[in-house]
Amino acid sequence: MGTIRKIVEGVQFPMLTLVAGHSGVHRRVTGINVVESIDLIMFCRPNELVVTTGINLSQQEDSLEQLVKLAYSKKVAGFIINIGPYIPAIPESIIAFANEHDFPVFQMPWHCRVADLLKTTFQFIANHHQEHSIEEKVLYNLLFHSKKQMDTRKVQLAQLGFPQGRELAIITCTTIGVQSSIDRYEVIIQFAFQHRYKRFLKLKHKNHLIFLIDRAQINTPNIPFSKVVEEIYEKIKQKNGFLDIIIGKGNYQKEHENIRKSYEESLTVIQLAQLHNNRFLYKYKDIGAYQIIMAVQNQPLMQSFSHDILGQLQRYDELHNTDYIAFLRIFLEENGSTSKISERQFIHRNTVLYKIKKIESLLDMDLTNPFTKTNLYLAFLIEDVLTHQ
Repeated sequence: MGTIRKIVEGVQFPMLTLVAGHSGVHRRVTGINVVESIDLIMFCRPNELVVTTGINLSQQEDSLEQLVKLAYSKKVAGFIINIGPYIPAIPESIIAFANEHDFPVFQMPWHCRVADLLKTTFQFIANHHQEHSIEEKVLYNLLFHSKKQMDTRKVQLAQLGFPQGRELAIITCTTIGVQSSIDRYEVIIQFAFQHRYKRFLKLKHKNHLIFLIDRAQINTPNIPFSKVVEEIYEKIKQKNGFLDIIIGKGNYQKEHENIRKSYEESLTVIQLAQLHNNRFLYKYKDIGAYQIIMAVQNQPLMQSFSHDILGQLQRYDELHNTDYIAFLRIFLEENGSTSKISERQFIHRNTVLYKIKKIESLLDMDLTNPFTKTNLYLAFLIEDVLTHQ
């Protein structure tokens, strides 16, 4: 996969110097576009490089800065500024913006021809497109073909940067409902994963986007995977007004023979998240409570536990046509954050606080107590499992 990092580290682009946005080198490059006026930025596409000489920019001091900011808003891969008679130097304001937003900005000396840059970039993209096809084939064979040629696949994976002994896992992304295609979210998902992982393999299979990741190649180890997924979900909600995607991650595996197992685990996460309408289920290792509940043979005991915890609130809802059970689920999902609950429910913060106090009164429980939250969450899990058995 062609990225800004490969442009910086390779030898094909001696004419380019990265001057700002060094943390954005994970960005994928799929094209290049010459833009000489602000009006033409609308024709740029995500993941393209944008080049300008400034020949047609207005004489206004901030016209170049406007062009860079508009290019960033179009989710382009990076910006190349041809330093010369029209742009003698890159303004500090642009460098500051690029560094703040991890947006790669290159400078290119005037004696280097833009035509040569275009030719080199097209060759770079073509070569990496071929490499991408090889990556897809290797991952497909690893997941869906027999283990007879595993030695060959181990060699291929090592050549692609995934040697034996590394802890590898599968992330699977899909949409809810047959009418919705994962294709429409590929750019959002891939952009997030490019930021998190130095290297990954990607495969599109049916309506699934499948990623092979390496624990040793995580750029942001201090940020939990759940936060990355939530950021993807939030962007999709902003785009659609609703969420129709599920992302699941299998466990890490050291043996390449077990990567198929990680894939199956990722599908289990997706199945459980969809079945129990639990958007906060992300990783296979997080389904432990579901596994325990489903393994318990004494269903009357589980029903009794759930009823003892939630029964009073359910009866109150039935008698008074209220929605405290639904509200309590959201309370637990948002970890009691009044601002998040308020935003999600479209209600005032004072209404959130009132409902919390009312539920505490009806259940005779302190909702700030971690043990209480655990019991309530278990009660909901039991209810979900028993409902869908």
